[in-house]
Amino acid sequence: MNKQIFTILFLLISFSAQSFDKTVDFVDMNRFMGKWYVVAGRFTALEKNMFNAVETYSWNSSRNMIEIDFKYNKGSFTGPVKKIPQKGWIKNSKTNAHWIVSPMWPLKFNYLVIGLGDDYEWTAIGVPNEAYLWIMSRDPQMTKDKIEEILRTLENNKYNIDNLVYVEHDL
Repeated sequence: MNKQIFTILFLLISFSAQSFDKTVDFVDMNRFMGKWYVVAGRFTALEKNMFNAVETYSWNSSRNMIEIDFKYNKGSFTGPVKKIPQKGWIKNSKTNAHWIVSPMWPLKFNYLVIGLGDDYEWTAIGVPNEAYLWIMSRDPQMTKDKIEEILRTLENNKYNIDNLVYVEHDL
């Protein structure tokens, strides 16, 4: 995908109607940092047909930002590794649950932590226009029952859970 399409995609995300703004009450950033396996969601065009999707968050205290290392295998478990490095900044420092994320300058979009397990074993990330959803786990093999429980929580909070795609992992 060329850079112009990538730019247009993220501009659409950034400037779309923003209606959903409910986040979790608080995110302990130290507990949130680390490796997350993307297990289900409604993904961007750049994330289609992905396997072994992993997002790793690292706090960069000197720059007061989150470094995001997103990578996956394209097309199959042994497909080429695609990487989309990103940077994030906490927009709401009272909750730490609303971030601004940038895959490349000057593009920035809202990133909402809309669900989070008490034990920080799972999270759900959304965007204000509800076009995208990422459900992630510390374990690459999250059970369907757990995913259904998370989806009920999101649905009760009025976040769109339609048209999800599940990501396979062989890690």
